Amino acid sequence: MRVFLTGATGFIGSRIVPELLDAGHRVLGLTRSEAGARWLEAAGAEVHRGTLEDPDSLARGAAQADAVIHTAFDHDFSRFVENCEKDRRVIGAMAEVLAGSDRPLLITSGTGLGGTGPGRPAVEQAVDWHHPNPRVASEQAGVAAADKGVSVAVVRLPQVHDTEKQGLITPFIEVSRARGLAAYVGDGANRWPAAHVTDVARLYRLALEQHEPGARYHAVAEEGVSARAIAEVVGAGLGVPVRSLSPAEAADHFGWLAMFTSLDMPASSSWTRARLGWEPTGPDLLADLRAMDYGAVAAA
Repeated sequence: MRVFLTGATGFIGSRIVPELLDAGHRVLGLTRSEAGARWLEAAGAEVHRGTLEDPDSLARGAAQADAVIHTAFDHDFSRFVENCEKDRRVIGAMAEVLAGSDRPLLITSGTGLGGTGPGRPAVEQAVDWHHPNPRVASEQAGVAAADKGVSVAVVRLPQVHDTEKQGLITPFIEVSRARGLAAYVGDGANRWPAAHVTDVARLYRLALEQHEPGARYHAVAEEGVSARAIAEVVGAGLGVPVRSLSPAEAADHFGWLAMFTSLDMPASSSWTRARLGWEPTGPDLLADLRAMDYGAVAAA
């Protein structure tokens, strides 16, 4: 297949590119920069110029492909709601050119959207339309696309990690560095699911090759890692103290990140593993956090 991959030079997309190419697919990769274009060409992919701020540019890429994997997202979490609405518009634009065909559109969301109640792991079959995560906009856009005759499936992401990036934990590390404190809220028992970036990239390929319209997949290797365990490893890496904060203290300490720090978001991937034959093999989250060069991260 010729696959239009948005976010092709990003953290996850740059791992999906070789996954697809090694499996015999062709990749038309989205980039906004000359450096990104050079990287894609060197990797063996074709280049498509465009930006999330210009949804029509992504629609033009989708029109040229047999399938679309959409991983591009503006990760300025201080403008998270606005960026989720931007994602809704982009998905809608690509849906317009895919409507009425059987060309797969694989979009991206968060595992929290599969929540089934306090303390219970999120599951693929559930959609919590009232979840506080604004990323619900992406799944709403997916439903709207399906209603137009687009063959949509969803990959839901946990905290995707390696030794350089770890989803929301990356800004958590920077707050901890700036404040001189690695903090958690309350007893720190709330959990975040996680998966290594190479495992996530492989899941996207499998979800595309075994495409099932309407399916939702959880790219989850670890069902839940506690906030306290994360803070303890980060504190050791930075050489700063670790302690609990009250919810009121957390708002001041974490800033925009406070809306996430006390959320308990365990997630299961049992259905995904059985459906796709996906078995994660990468390092776990705490292993990657322990293996980080915190001095190099600071210098960057």
